[in-house]
Amino acid sequence: MKEVVLHVYDVTNSDSEKTNNTILQINRIFKDRIGLGGIFHSAVQVYGEEEWSFGFCENGSGVFSCPVSKNPMYTYRERIVLGETECTIATVNRILRELSRDWPGHSYDLLSRNCNHFCDVLCDRLGVPKLPGWVNRFANAGDTAVVVAENTAVKFRQAKTEIVNASRVAYRFMAGLTSKNQASQESPGEQNRGSPTFQGTWFKNVVSAGAKPSTSGSTPSQEADDAPPLQHQQSAEQPTRL
Repeated sequence: MKEVVLHVYDVTNSDSEKTNNTILQINRIFKDRIGLGGIFHSAVQVYGEEEWSFGFCENGSGVFSCPVSKNPMYTYRERIVLGETECTIATVNRILRELSRDWPGHSYDLLSRNCNHFCDVLCDRLGVPKLPGWVNRFANAGDTAVVVAENTAVKFRQAKTEIVNASRVAYRFMAGLTSKNQASQESPGEQNRGSPTFQGTWFKNVVSAGAKPSTSGSTPSQEADDAPPLQHQQSAEQPTRL
């Protein structure tokens, strides 16, 4: 059995100090004060002192590693022990090789295929619980609502003004990144993303969206030879990516 740890960062990789401070403020209000979530980057550690995640690059795999809690793109927030895996180091290496093929860097999408989605898949393959719902709630705002903590309504009322103001900033931030990501392939259904109706729906879903149930997949069979760990890969992550 080997411990699996999730490392969470605040996404502060913008060239603008004002934007970075705004994101930190959003995360303080949405996550620290009312427990809903925020704008975060995540990575998974299992065997060794490196963490594994996913990011955008034009060519090759988007799966990359870096020293634990030392990703220079973001501001480190916390570590969360997700459980223990029965996978051997050889099995983990095989899983990472398979995911490296399945997750090319050009397939990155802020709302549907980001670093947090990758970590969910990796955790599922390792047979441990998936990420806490708050880690990727902003990206999952359009998904089906599942669970909300019972005290959310009380905290929401207590911090209503701050939350509304922060939600507007968060919406503009997320919508801006999405429009940059998808400008070349915008569909008619996406043309209303900037409308007041969409903004209201988006924020409502942020409040109501919760963690999806953990579905641990079957543990892959152990390999006879303990292959050496995968070589460290550099990711060409772009600014303002999760």
